[in-house]
Amino acid sequence: MPEIKSMFREVLPKQGQLSFEDVPAMVLCKPKLLPLKSVTLEKMEKMQREAQETIRQQELVQKDQK
Repeated sequence: MPEIKSMFREVLPKQGQLSFEDVPAMVLCKPKLLPLKSVTLEKMEKMQREAQETIRQQELVQKDQK
């Protein structure tokens, strides 16, 4: 094939950026999973269960004494 001479001469800069395109694009990331119960709610439920268990034990002791 014969070489075709271009009308345009290629010019590259000696310093700096050659080109820059700022194209916003969506970035997919992993979904953030939130806990169904907060830590505080879990602590409150645990305290409530312990209190109910203590009450049951006291009731059993009272029934045994009667």
